[in-house]
Amino acid sequence: MSAETLLHTPLFTLHEEAGGKMVPFAGYAMPLNYADGIMAEHRHVREHAGLFDVSHMGQVRLRGRSGDGEAAAHALERLVPADIVALKTGRQRYTQFTNEKGGILDDLMVARMGDSLLLVINAACKDADIAHLQDELADCLVEVLEDRALLALQGPEAEDALAALAPAVRDMKFMDVRDVDVDGALCTISRSGYTGEDGFEISLPAMDASRVARKLLEQPAVKLIGLGARDSLRLEAGMCLYGSDIDETTTPVEAALEWSIQKSRRRGGAREGGFPGADVILAQLEEGVSRRRVGVLPEGRAPVRGGAPLYADVEFATPLGKVTSGAFGPTVEAPVAMAYVATEYAAPQTPIVAELRGRAVPATVHVLPFVPARFKR
Repeated sequence: MSAETLLHTPLFTLHEEAGGKMVPFAGYAMPLNYADGIMAEHRHVREHAGLFDVSHMGQVRLRGRSGDGEAAAHALERLVPADIVALKTGRQRYTQFTNEKGGILDDLMVARMGDSLLLVINAACKDADIAHLQDELADCLVEVLEDRALLALQGPEAEDALAALAPAVRDMKFMDVRDVDVDGALCTISRSGYTGEDGFEISLPAMDASRVARKLLEQPAVKLIGLGARDSLRLEAGMCLYGSDIDETTTPVEAALEWSIQKSRRRGGAREGGFPGADVILAQLEEGVSRRRVGVLPEGRAPVRGGAPLYADVEFATPLGKVTSGAFGPTVEAPVAMAYVATEYAAPQTPIVAELRGRAVPATVHVLPFVPARFKR
């Protein structure tokens, strides 16, 4: 897309004022990084607090037509393998939209907010996800929240920074969701994020986004962070990027996301199956899969990027799979990657080989995440 046709988030002017290097991403002009660069921004989030603009993500409110949150929860379970019915008000859960073959159409967050569910969906899948909800859940009201922005405040000093404006957030634990006033803006805040660090995601009216962001940036610990560091942070945290690490050809079990499928939705559970591809996914949970998503630590300093083939041997005679995401990990101080490999090679510490520009690079399968999560539980 040309620069003229790219969409702008409510923080576009702030990004330009801050010297953000703007790039196309999912149809939006988004900041890749600022003057300090990706490595410095990454380290700032791990040590202090970083503010991310994620307003390109989709936000949807789902209600039963009777106004009943319980009805919406039962309805959404027709599309996702997670237990939504048991989700308590003020809590959220990670899940996936699946297709009839068990593949992942998108991954999303679902929060229970009394008589409704609040869904956060990926920017690149936004239109397809909304159409999917409207087509499949005729018994629900699907309200697209076009007038909302989304900020993410991440890092060990995120709580102090946000509590300076909204003291109530100190009481929140990982995956709690709460409506909170922040500098006069009514925000829906979840204690969650995409970095492996403690932090918050803040949904708020678009008209208030720039003001609230600037207030947060007045806190000494907080700096703006771009897409580049967001990617390296989530990679170290072992978190999937839709379109790279998961897609319509990968199932939640192959992607090592079976932790997100609760017992109630599995065989013998209270609401077994009932979602697209359930026969495939439930069979995989019991019988296993032929490939698995794993972490990979290549030797040396050169990153092994997405698409790089993986082998069992330096002669490239036995293919194992391929890298889906790869970068230099500033916290690990080494290249890190995620990949799908044949299951018999998926155990941690298994030696494998990556092909980098025709050269054999020794690597080791590594347990995910590379950097331990620091959520406030």
